[in-house]
Amino acid sequence: MLPLPSLAELRRRLPRCVIGLMLFGAGIAAMVRARLGLAPWDVFHQGLSTHFGLSIGTWVEIVGVLLLLLWIPLRQRIGLGTILNAVLIGLSLNLTLPHLPDTHRIALRVTYFVVGLVVIGVGSGLYIGAGLGTGPRDGLMMGMHHRGLSVRAARTIIEASALAAGFAMGGSIGPGTVVSVLAFGPVVQLFMEPLRLPAFVSSGSGPP
Repeated sequence: MLPLPSLAELRRRLPRCVIGLMLFGAGIAAMVRARLGLAPWDVFHQGLSTHFGLSIGTWVEIVGVLLLLLWIPLRQRIGLGTILNAVLIGLSLNLTLPHLPDTHRIALRVTYFVVGLVVIGVGSGLYIGAGLGTGPRDGLMMGMHHRGLSVRAARTIIEASALAAGFAMGGSIGPGTVVSVLAFGPVVQLFMEPLRLPAFVSSGSGPP
């Protein structure tokens, strides 16, 4: 487990982390409603929903928890933000999606997609900038990196596998998938730097 910040730092960082994760889930919901294609992991979550039932958000939560089990052999350290990530993104997606009206109008669908991408960028900047731990999916990537793969190779292998499996189960692939792969990194970077908090010094009260 990653060391916890002091109580004062936690009061400052935890709300940003929670708000960021809830925004992230809402952004995914907007992209789902756009029906223009999803990012690789969300193609996988949607495929699971289509093939096995349960909502997309519920599968986001289930997959997040299962991925944490893979952290054990990779010796990745879980933070408070890691646990919140596994729960809150899917919860927010489930809460938001029913309130977004479906539409066949391409202009509104594109708007959903663009707004979703920006909201995910802001949410990512807030929760990553809070410094309370990486998410289950990124932690898997970093665990593979620490075992000798480059970050690019690890991310490519993981996301390509998620995309292929999700598509095979009925997940949505389209132009939005390509845009997500190309634009997600730059959009997150755009918001991450201005929203990042300085690294905290452990209070010493958290577990090692």
